[in-house]
Amino acid sequence: MKLLQAKLAKYTAPQEAKAAGVYPYFRAISSEQDSEVIINGKKVLMFGSNCYSGLVNDPRIKEAAIEATRKYGTGCAGSPFLNGTLDLHKQLEARIAEYIGKEDVMIYSTGFEVNLGVVSCLTGREDYIIWDEQDHASIIEGRRLSFSQQFKYKHNDMESLEKQLQRCNPDKVKLIVTDGVFSMEGDVANIPEIVRLAKKYDASVMVDEAHGIGVFGQGGRGTVNHFGLTDDVDLIMGTFSKSFASLGGFIATDKEITNFLRHHSRSYIFTASITPASTAAALKAIDIMIAEPERQEHLWEITKFALEGFRNMGVEIGHTSTPIIPLFVRDDYKTYFITRDLLDEGIFVNPVVSPAVAPQDTLIRFSLMATHTEEQVAYALEKIEKIFRKHGVIQ
Repeated sequence: MKLLQAKLAKYTAPQEAKAAGVYPYFRAISSEQDSEVIINGKKVLMFGSNCYSGLVNDPRIKEAAIEATRKYGTGCAGSPFLNGTLDLHKQLEARIAEYIGKEDVMIYSTGFEVNLGVVSCLTGREDYIIWDEQDHASIIEGRRLSFSQQFKYKHNDMESLEKQLQRCNPDKVKLIVTDGVFSMEGDVANIPEIVRLAKKYDASVMVDEAHGIGVFGQGGRGTVNHFGLTDDVDLIMGTFSKSFASLGGFIATDKEITNFLRHHSRSYIFTASITPASTAAALKAIDIMIAEPERQEHLWEITKFALEGFRNMGVEIGHTSTPIIPLFVRDDYKTYFITRDLLDEGIFVNPVVSPAVAPQDTLIRFSLMATHTEEQVAYALEKIEKIFRKHGVIQ
């Protein structure tokens, strides 16, 4: 065995979990993604999806994707920089710019690539990136690729953020990067205070709206819109893989920034464009979210119902106020067993264990879609209480 294989063969955690019958990943779904899915021939309620709008199985979006495929084919076979720009891509960029309320938009092949390509190249060696310790992994990877000086502040701690800003040279560029809604624990960034501090210290702000769009703001425009701070946040990032029911991502900002990114952002220049089907699906999703505000209203109704149910149950849910509800277990293997037992009861949830979170913060991630019914949520609450009591998480 070569040295590389010998080294990697020491990683046996997945094999151990499989041997114990609790391996919780790569569970194959044999149906459409919706509030109910089929796994191993069995109907299961889906509480592990990120499609908060519930549009991922909407027939109007499916038809838009099919029509785009008929017209443009299945792919672009090149990056936007060269042969991979379609007029359909330009339509989507203009539509998102109008939707978000920014001067210009660039679309990337994935949301991960947006953060990777934007955060890594905007600032120089003498500049600063200041980031929340619980920012998404794509932001972390982007700042790791940057040559800038990097300061981490405590999660959603504005006093800690100000201390880091005070460390910066006032004459150099300072970029604060934060999630709008934090993807694992569901809490919301203190964007008003971040903007206030940015103005005080002449910093720029970038907000990742991956989990905010479709949930917050008018027409699901996100947390920045919710707080009325679109003009004060310099860069707004989003992904099509969640509420837009598609695949890809975007950065919305001013033309000076997009002009630079279009010629320097490596994950944009050296990656093939998103498919025509994905582009058309995202375009249709925007129209539906704006035209059907009752979808977002229902999402908040069932979110409040679920939050009240978990609080009454005695489950620890942290500071969430969103459709992302963390159910803290604080034990890796117990989290695996609970995930397995809930699937046996017809409930699909996601286990979040170290290193995705600190070992003491292990949790079950329960997430809601606008297509969930109160009856489905009530059934899930009943089964979760049963399994959590079985494993001693609640008394």
